[in-house]
Amino acid sequence: MVSMESGLGNSNGQWSPVRLAVEKDRRTDALGALRVLPDEILYAILTRLTPSDVGRLSCVSSVMYILCNEEPLWMSLCLSIVNRQLEYKGSWKKTALHQLELLHTYNESCNRTLHFDGFNSLFLYRRLYRCYTSLNGFSFDDGNVERRENLSLEEFHMEYDGQKPVLIDGLADNWPARKSWTSEQLLLKYSDTKFRISQRSSKKVNMNLKDYISYTQIQHDEDPLYIFDDKFGEAAPELLKDYSVPHLFQEDYFDVLDIDQRPPFRWLIIGPERSGASWHVDPGLTSAWNTLLCGRKRWALYPPGRVPLGVTVHVNEDDGDVNIDTPSSLQWWLDFYPLLADDDKPIECTQLPGETIYVPSGWWHCVLNLETTVAVTQNFVNSRNFEFVCLDMAPGYRHKGVCRAGLLALDDDNFEDIGNKAMCIENNASYSDLTRKEKRVRICQSLENTDFDNCRNGMATSESLGDLEYSYDINFLAMFLDNERDHYTSLWSSGNSIGQREMRDWLSKLWVGKPGLRDLIWKGACLALNAGKWYERVRAICAFHEFPSPLHDEKLPVGTGSNPVYLIDDYVIKIFAEGGLEASLYGLGTELEFHHLLHNLKSSLKNYIPSVLASGILLFENGSYRVLPWDGRGIPEVIANSNLISLKQKEVDYPFGVWGKKQFEYQNAGRPLHESGDCGKSSFMWPYIVTKRCSGRIFAELRNTLSSEDVLNLASFLGEQLHNLHLLPVPCPSPHDSVREAYIQPSHVNGNAADRIDHSGEWKLFVSTLNRKRKDVLRRLAEWGDPIPSNLIEKVDEYIPHDLTNETEFRKSCTWIHSDVMDDNIYMTPCSSASLSGENSYNPCPAERPEVRRSDSMNSQKDSWYPSHILDFSDLSVGEPILDLIPIHLDVFRGDSHLLKQFLDSYRLPFVRKKSSVKAVEDKRFDRLSYRTMCYCMLHDDNVLGAIFSLWKELRTATSWEEVEEKVWGDLNNYTGFC
Repeated sequence: MVSMESGLGNSNGQWSPVRLAVEKDRRTDALGALRVLPDEILYAILTRLTPSDVGRLSCVSSVMYILCNEEPLWMSLCLSIVNRQLEYKGSWKKTALHQLELLHTYNESCNRTLHFDGFNSLFLYRRLYRCYTSLNGFSFDDGNVERRENLSLEEFHMEYDGQKPVLIDGLADNWPARKSWTSEQLLLKYSDTKFRISQRSSKKVNMNLKDYISYTQIQHDEDPLYIFDDKFGEAAPELLKDYSVPHLFQEDYFDVLDIDQRPPFRWLIIGPERSGASWHVDPGLTSAWNTLLCGRKRWALYPPGRVPLGVTVHVNEDDGDVNIDTPSSLQWWLDFYPLLADDDKPIECTQLPGETIYVPSGWWHCVLNLETTVAVTQNFVNSRNFEFVCLDMAPGYRHKGVCRAGLLALDDDNFEDIGNKAMCIENNASYSDLTRKEKRVRICQSLENTDFDNCRNGMATSESLGDLEYSYDINFLAMFLDNERDHYTSLWSSGNSIGQREMRDWLSKLWVGKPGLRDLIWKGACLALNAGKWYERVRAICAFHEFPSPLHDEKLPVGTGSNPVYLIDDYVIKIFAEGGLEASLYGLGTELEFHHLLHNLKSSLKNYIPSVLASGILLFENGSYRVLPWDGRGIPEVIANSNLISLKQKEVDYPFGVWGKKQFEYQNAGRPLHESGDCGKSSFMWPYIVTKRCSGRIFAELRNTLSSEDVLNLASFLGEQLHNLHLLPVPCPSPHDSVREAYIQPSHVNGNAADRIDHSGEWKLFVSTLNRKRKDVLRRLAEWGDPIPSNLIEKVDEYIPHDLTNETEFRKSCTWIHSDVMDDNIYMTPCSSASLSGENSYNPCPAERPEVRRSDSMNSQKDSWYPSHILDFSDLSVGEPILDLIPIHLDVFRGDSHLLKQFLDSYRLPFVRKKSSVKAVEDKRFDRLSYRTMCYCMLHDDNVLGAIFSLWKELRTATSWEEVEEKVWGDLNNYTGFC
């Protein structure tokens, strides 16, 4: 322990060691009961306080004064409160006060340096040392990463791709960036450009380049900020012209996605001495290349599964999200590296300007900038790592831990499951007796004789495992997948490289766009989607109904929805899986009830919904599949005898219809996803529906090719069909009325049959469900996080009433709502095909639709597309009609106010219906349609707010929800509808 005299200079708010001394320890008197806590714990407590609280604590005693004025503490405090562009003010305390707009009131009360004898802290001394240490002697010129020049593509694939790192010289020789990417040159051209800063905070921080360069020249931080910007191409597009992807890395399967759909993949990196990236495995198990343009970087790497000393891997057992606790790059090299035996040291090298390092999938790496550096890096997916990327998306948690932490991720029970504790154990030691060193993971050859399907299904025999060490081999890793979790029913990991919809879209686009790779794509889909099992299930359905068997091209589910959907010949087969068995039964039951209603009514809406050809329940019994036809009426015997669910309405015609579904939603409202129903559990029965296949293409595929007139026509079409949908009468939920027909034919086009039935019971259920969601809204928004601004999440309580009962009671306007009219649920047809007569045909030619104005140029177009069908009614519900506007405006219209106006002109119905007999509520905000809609967005089951702040990026700096409400939904306040 080092004893020191410490002081605090009033010019920059930093304390520093002055001289060694042997004095009476003042810690006991200065800290009182807190003296039993080590300095590390005290520091952790202080980081969780507000800056004002830390300022007050600094006045308590001399030791608290030292602890509360430490620069690394104020750096952490500042980054936790930053709510605007960061501007460094010479010290982190002053920078924090500037963020709080209190810097002008800051004044040191003492004009001399304060000295405190008798206080010692090795913790603080080490931090201070890291702040001021020089890295002149850190270069590692005798590294053991192979260095190559003039490496051919064939040599790269044979020797390195997916196998080991390599340092390659000469790939950037012809880049303009080779000369222009220095901090000085970049400053001349991009001085006022804002770049994203990497730091240990959940908040995204931006700095002007000139402010950042100024910071790097005066800072003395132990873990300095560095630019790590995945959006630099948007901030400074000219930078993308200064480099090109080297020929060795141009194969990238993510390039089939639009730039706004694919995960972050390229970064500009600028950092001063002592900055760097701490230990990590690249996201999604992608591979990466990194080219250095100026400065020097020291790299350390470990092969997959070899967790570096000082690093802890946490895997969430609910969703598989992986978090890593790791010291900073500099701290690891100073405090942990010297403790390593020679055999435990990482693979190392010093990267020089112009050199490119390749990091394969799954490799741990840590980077330390030895001086100011500028670099560019990109992550990619190719044929060597594609299956690993798919594996990383699979549901469950055990395989994610094994991918990163090797066999260290397994506890005794899990290890027994894999093979009776079978692995290479030195000296015949038992698994539980292994030390960390003995459990050190090693690379071994691929399992050439291991059957992929058996491994994937967790069925490898103990004989095949008896002599295994850890292997970063897809067959080996697939053995750790959780068979009890199914992709379509399991909670999605927030740490996955892309979202669920994007992942399904990605695999579909690869399947269509790269037919030569379908064998590889199928293997990846089996890992990520469990595609093999779903293919078996759809084949069983086809065989029962004597439909054609799926062709090879039809093996993969289509679309981005939460249920597997197959296009086979002229049929669309959807197997219900989302949310588990009970939710699936209500999904199918509600859809069948709705189709029965359309069959009995003369609503024109039925012409724009695909016809139902078959429906039923698929069962897996005794190793084989069996199909039970079911039209939604009554309770299937297999369900009644299973005791799997408890029905609330048994005597009604459709016990799994919309009101049973509403009660089910109420039960699960406000509960975490992994606790809702039987979500995440494997099932042995699956409801399904077969509908007629539509001709044409979905709107999502055509969006970027349609004319403005075509899109306006679509907006009018949606307005008309939602008008028809919201006019339909809803079934009566009372069991006493189930013996009679629960549907009433509307008497006039602008009336609403729902107004002629007492819906007070269902309205209370609807509002009660909202209230349950309201209680849980803060947790859900905090979990979703970025891009929802944290300062707005803190203001949710003052925006939404705590009890919605009184505020909404007088507006009883329950109608059928689709709930999911999105760009992949709308079919478009070329005009020539759409004009043909026949079942489910739609003639939308503008000549017959006077409300759509048609230009002369459009009359001559041959490639016009018209909406023909709305798909996927499994999310049908009953509630306020304005709920249907949320997905339409945000997903289909992408926030376009002109399209919203066109929709409203065709909709021609009021969204709310006031009754004069009921007194007005006190909260007048509910008189604004924009306010009601904004509240529903915040209470939505899906991350609607994330979509809002992605579409309107300027709202990320909003200071109130009213500002967001007006920007997104303000146009609704001018709409009155037609009574």
